[in-house]
Amino acid sequence: MSTIAYVKNILKDPNIASITPTSKSGVREVCSKMNLNQRVVIIEYGPATGVFTNYLLERITDNSLIVAVELNETFAGILENNIQDKRLKIHKDSAENIDQIMDQYDQKADYVISGIPFSLFTPQLRDNIVKKTKDVLNSGGKFLPYQTFFQKDRHLKDHLTKHFSSVQDGYFFRNIPPMRLYEAVKGEGKYF
Repeated sequence: MSTIAYVKNILKDPNIASITPTSKSGVREVCSKMNLNQRVVIIEYGPATGVFTNYLLERITDNSLIVAVELNETFAGILENNIQDKRLKIHKDSAENIDQIMDQYDQKADYVISGIPFSLFTPQLRDNIVKKTKDVLNSGGKFLPYQTFFQKDRHLKDHLTKHFSSVQDGYFFRNIPPMRLYEAVKGEGKYF
């Protein structure tokens, strides 16, 4: 999909997080937090045109799985039409239903990456998605959301620290727009 077509789609869907797909260096930076040398289950919220999806499919093992959750019909159709790989399962759904989606696979995820715009959600929806994300991860699993850099802590970080044992964040400027990257690790014990 061209940048012009991407932008036209954004104008129709207010839930799209960025005016352009993530840069190659941004994709590499987020994915550097994953060990792809072994079988992994990865959930991707908001894969859009598949920038992360394609990068991961080139690097994961033959027995790995990517569960892509895309609410936008146009983007879901692009993924279905352009990527034929048995390791990719596409769901036209919302991240808030990830618990029901993962029930179909009878396994937990090692990583969840997300570009969905948490700043556009209600605090209750943000917290619900973060909690359900933690619940579908293996112990030691990581939630790796990336957001536009102007995110306030209340948009995402506060929810991550409520539910995950370890949360780190930083800024990545080699992307348009620049991004704020998070790494939340699920540990042992109880969280709210």
